[in-house]
Amino acid sequence: MGLLNHRRTATVTATATLAAALAPAAAVAPASASASARPGPAPRPSASGPALPGCGSHTALHRTLRTLTEDDGLAGAAVDVTDPVCGRWSDATGTADLGTGRPMNARDRLRAGSVTKTFTATVVLQLAAEHRVDLDAPVARYLPGLIASNGYDGRRITVRRLLQHTSGLPDYLDAPEWEHPERLRYRHFTPHELIARALTLPGPGTQPGDFHYATTNYLVAGLIVQEVTGRSAESEVTRRIIRPLALRDTYWPGDDPRLRGPHSHSYYAPGPDAARTDGTDWNMTSGGVGGALVSSPADLERFFGALLDGRLLPREQSAQMRRTVAADPDRLWPGARYGLGLISSPLPCGGVWWGHAGTVPGGHRALGAVGPGGRRVAVALNETPPTEEAEAHFREVVATALCEGRPPQPTPAGHATPAHGTPVHAAPDYADHATRTPDVRIPHTAEEPA
Repeated sequence: MGLLNHRRTATVTATATLAAALAPAAAVAPASASASARPGPAPRPSASGPALPGCGSHTALHRTLRTLTEDDGLAGAAVDVTDPVCGRWSDATGTADLGTGRPMNARDRLRAGSVTKTFTATVVLQLAAEHRVDLDAPVARYLPGLIASNGYDGRRITVRRLLQHTSGLPDYLDAPEWEHPERLRYRHFTPHELIARALTLPGPGTQPGDFHYATTNYLVAGLIVQEVTGRSAESEVTRRIIRPLALRDTYWPGDDPRLRGPHSHSYYAPGPDAARTDGTDWNMTSGGVGGALVSSPADLERFFGALLDGRLLPREQSAQMRRTVAADPDRLWPGARYGLGLISSPLPCGGVWWGHAGTVPGGHRALGAVGPGGRRVAVALNETPPTEEAEAHFREVVATALCEGRPPQPTPAGHATPAHGTPVHAAPDYADHATRTPDVRIPHTAEEPA
């Protein structure tokens, strides 16, 4: 229910990978399992015909995908890309269901993990635009007494700090019981229960204002949405984002451990020497508004496109979302920065991509991002990369999808300082580049029809 890396070492442990994304990236499949799951010849990219200038032939993208399944031994990998000029293309390698041998594809649903956090942050920022939430107000203004134990004080933590992971709150996924998340896979959790558990843990040991990734922050933010609107954060995400954007594959699973509709199975290994296990069925109340959403690559592309071209947030709140702090490279990766529910990461061809990644305990990994010029990418894995090298290959898929065929561009080098004093990463404005959908207008106030 988090990101990609979390206190990674040469040997990936279940706890480390768990808090990394919504849950463990610790699925280390034995070599024999990887070999037995390896499919035949990988499918070719869906795009055909000569490549347009600046669009690329997609052969490099296909090669990076095959590296994940053939060299790193992952069960399956898929990517979907949309460019304002070049159109849309997708590719997939490996297997979506090891039981039937069904090939991986870019249309299946999957668990989005911490990509959910961007949806939740967007709703909080919409409420800020409506003057119903003050980003620099303390949590205690909205939830008095919720954070008031073991040295944690909601009067000293702002809403902004929650969305930015600079609150200093610990992650409940660091609790000892989450060293074996498979033992909790069918259990129901409430946000209050998970937050209370987090508050019993020692602090992360960071300085005030430093980045420390914790899904706890987003559970608290979800309760603020509920307090302000009188409706659950899940229902507000559905009302304000999922329905207006017609994200037909995106939904909250609640207590249902099964995935509805066409979906890839997901796979994990409970320990370094354990056999690969089907982790598709999982009660994701353990992630809540920080990691429970189900989605598809196409829906993730549509969401991030709408978010970054101004259809979900006014310009002021969009700029706030993209004011970033340096992220811990052990919890993300070198060069990554974190805004308000949004990650910025440099590209080898210049510029940056904006988006989010997520992993769940059962093995699904999702990423949605928008690069320079409005090119959008969504990547789906049904098994978590087991090594640092495999993680690098995953990021290479993203970079290749966004850079292929494009000339080198300058990377934003300057930093600015917003009024609240947090150093920020210079953020390009994609509003003039991304493909708009003129018949879809997302209301910014509660008084407008949803």
